[in-house]
This record gives sequence, structure tokens and C-alpha cells, in this order.
Amino acid sequence: MQLIFDFPVVPRFCFENFVVCGGNKTAYQFAQRLASGSDAENLLYVYGPEGSGKTHLLTALCTEVDGRYFSFRDAGALYGSSYGSEGPSRLAEHFAGAKALILDDLNLLPDRQELRVELWELFNAFYSSGRKIAIAGLTPPKELPHLDGHLTSRLLWGLVARMDVSDDESRRMILKKLAEDRQMTLPDDVIDEMLLKVRRDIPSLVYALETINRTAIATKRKVSLRLAKEIFKSN
Repeated sequence: MQLIFDFPVVPRFCFENFVVCGGNKTAYQFAQRLASGSDAENLLYVYGPEGSGKTHLLTALCTEVDGRYFSFRDAGALYGSSYGSEGPSRLAEHFAGAKALILDDLNLLPDRQELRVELWELFNAFYSSGRKIAIAGLTPPKELPHLDGHLTSRLLWGLVARMDVSDDESRRMILKKLAEDRQMTLPDDVIDEMLLKVRRDIPSLVYALETINRTAIATKRKVSLRLAKEIFKSN
């Protein structure tokens, strides 16, 4: 029986603590290209399942290029009940003066024509001025719901990369790096137990790791298989 941890811990997102593995290497390299400004490319779209590191990568890139971030998870908070109301675009206001356009969770774009128009105009304003754009969603551009066809085509003009850390090797690398960042010794048998008892998406594994670390510190015990089994049994 696998335990489900629904309260993920959000670490400080930067390139330095982004764990590069086979499933995200291309996306990471593309983000580095945008950050370095070493070539003329200024558009990146990354996609992949929840917990694959898209938000981490976008946030790291946003910091490097002095951009501004927005997730469509927050569309309701940004617009409230004012969809379609007269006045300036709320998205345009949010990104006014920004050096780079960083948009997350594009798959959650509300099915509102006026918002599609705002997004298209905002994208064009950044693209035509040569400013950097990085966007993330769950699926490839052609599979995104509620997206204007022109924007779908335009996203395919830039760099596109899938992110996937669903293999155990990637999970192990991520857990080892997170433990190292916390100056925590994480034995391989503890990782084995985590992969057996915890749901295998990254947020759940991160929360389990934090639980083990906090318990070890509070009880002044070493991180061990015995401690991990006690924690998972109690949950």
C-alpha cells in the first residue's frame, strides 16, 4: 500500500539545485540557452506531467533573466469576476515593464475568448520586441485546451522540450541531491523504502524526505531504514 502525501514542500528554485537527468536534460539546456543570451533564440515551451520540474525550471530562468512569472492556476485571483469587462488587460498590467514573459500551467488557461485575445496580444508584444518568453504546460502545444490556433503554431517556432522524471533513476538522483542540499545522509535502503511506500510523484517524495529529516532532527536519530519504516507505519 502506497502512502499519499498531499502537502508538498516547495524548495528554493534555482538552476543550482535543479537536478539534471535524462528526462529533463534537453529542457534544462534550452533554459540555459535563453538565460545566457548566447544566441538569438528567445522562445521556450516545456511540457510534462505534474512534478516533473517545470515550475522549478521556469522560476530559475525567471530569476536569471529578471523576468516576471505568472501561473494560470492564479487566473481566478487575477481576474476575479471581471472576465470580459472593459478596461486594460489584467495580464498586460501584470507584465508591464517586464523583461521576460514567464507563463506556467498554460493547460489551465480558462475557456474565455477575451482571455485568449489578451494572451495572444501579450505574447506578440514580447515576441516582436525580442524579449524572452518561457511557457510550460502539461502537454505539447497542439494538445493544449482553449488555446488560440495562432499561438499554438507560434509556440512550435521556438525551442520545445518534454520533461519527464518518472523513472526510478531520476527519482533517486533528485532525492540524493535534495538530501545533499539539506546536509542529510540518505542511505540507499531508505530511498528503496520511500519508493515502495510513498506515491512516486516528486512532490510526495519531497514531502516524505522532509518528514524523515525533521523526525531525525527532533528525535536526535540517524536517518535509517528503521526510522523510515516507523514513520511510514505511523502514516
